[in-house]
Amino acid sequence: MEQTIFLWIIALLLIVAGFAGLVIPALPGILLIFAGFVVGAWAENFVHVGWRILFVIGLLAALAYLLDAVAGVVGAKRFGAGKYGLAGAVVGTVFGMFFGLPGIVIGPFLGAFAGEVYARKDLHSAGLAGIGTWLGLVAGVAVKIAIAFAMTGVFIFSRLFLGS
Repeated sequence: MEQTIFLWIIALLLIVAGFAGLVIPALPGILLIFAGFVVGAWAENFVHVGWRILFVIGLLAALAYLLDAVAGVVGAKRFGAGKYGLAGAVVGTVFGMFFGLPGIVIGPFLGAFAGEVYARKDLHSAGLAGIGTWLGLVAGVAVKIAIAFAMTGVFIFSRLFLGS
């Protein structure tokens, strides 16, 4: 009984940290949520949530990573960013993490903008690339959040209604 409670506490901590990580780039949100569901299933010896359901949740987690990565690039490309703008967005994202939420929001835009200015684009084109990068990143976060809730729904539905 004590082990079950301990595992559920760990599972809930992982899931809560994972949901925070959906908007904080320093935390691997989707991975933490998936790990929390695995630990939650383990807490009950995989009786209510089995490996098939965990496989489906894992596929959703992989899809979230893929779509998140693609969203930023598609947004940047759609608004005219080149390789320097994309590289700048990555650098801006990394540096932005050190400045909390404002840095996370502004960093990718400034990085893409600086990268495009470095590539000798005019300020208007650089600004559009920055906006596109930022919109792509926001879309990626929205997709991750939606998939995280879908993962949660699959886990809860399986736990309550399906069994193993």
